[in-house]
Amino acid sequence: MNNEKLQINMGAGATKAEVIVREVNSVNELPVKAPVKVNLSGTIGAPLEFLTKRKDNLPEEIVHNQIDEALCHILVDREKMTITLIINEDNDYRLAKVVGALMEHPKFTEFRINSDARWEPNMLGQFIKMNRAYFIDKDANMKLVTELKSFEANINSKIEKQKSETGSFKDNYSGVVTSNLPESFKLNIPLFKGGKAEEIEVEFYANINGREISLQLISPGAAEAMEKVRDEVIDEQLDKIRLLTPGIAIIEQ
Repeated sequence: MNNEKLQINMGAGATKAEVIVREVNSVNELPVKAPVKVNLSGTIGAPLEFLTKRKDNLPEEIVHNQIDEALCHILVDREKMTITLIINEDNDYRLAKVVGALMEHPKFTEFRINSDARWEPNMLGQFIKMNRAYFIDKDANMKLVTELKSFEANINSKIEKQKSETGSFKDNYSGVVTSNLPESFKLNIPLFKGGKAEEIEVEFYANINGREISLQLISPGAAEAMEKVRDEVIDEQLDKIRLLTPGIAIIEQ
C-alpha cells in the first residue's frame, strides 16, 4: 500500500471518527462464489425443451462444456410420471437437474374419480350442474342433477348371527341399495394437463353407514386410459431425447 496522506473532514461537534481501510488486489474485486445450480421443474416436456434450446441456440463448444452427454443421465419413473435430466453428474458445483412431470388435469382431479373421496348426493348434484361443459350429453347432465338433488334410495338390510357349539360365531350385516340414479354417465374431459379430452364412462358406488348413503365415482375406463396415455407420452419424449442426444443414458426406475 502506498503511503499517502488522507484528510478526513468531520461534522460539526464530532470529536473522533473510526476509519477502516481495506486492501484488495484489484479495483472493485468481488469475492468468488459457487455457481448457481440449475434446478428446474415443469411439464413432462421440460427435459427435452431444455436440451433442444441448448443445442440449437449455443455454439458447439459451449454446448459440450455445459452438456457433456457422457456425464449426463435421465431417470424415468413411470409410477410417479416423471422424467428427470441430470447434467454434470460428477461435479457438485455444476450439477443441474431438470424434472418434467405428467400432471393430472385439475378439473379431472376435482371430480375425485377413482379416489377414496365420498360425495353427499346433493353436493354432487350441485358440482355436476356447475361442470356441465364436460358432459357429452347436456340433457343427461340436467337429468342427473335433478336425480341427485332429489336422491331417493331404498336400503334392504340383512343381519345374520350364528353361533356354534364349538364357540365359533358369525355376525354379518349386509345392505343392498336401489336408487333412482342411472348406472353410469359419460364425460368428455382431459385426464392430463396439456392433453386432449377423453371420453370416459363413470359409475356410482354407494357407501352405507347406517341410514346415511354417500357416493363414490368409479371409472375403470379412466384408469386404463390414464395408464395408456402416460406410457405413450413418456415414450414419445424419450424417443425424441434419444434422437437429439444419443449419448445420454436413460434409466428406467
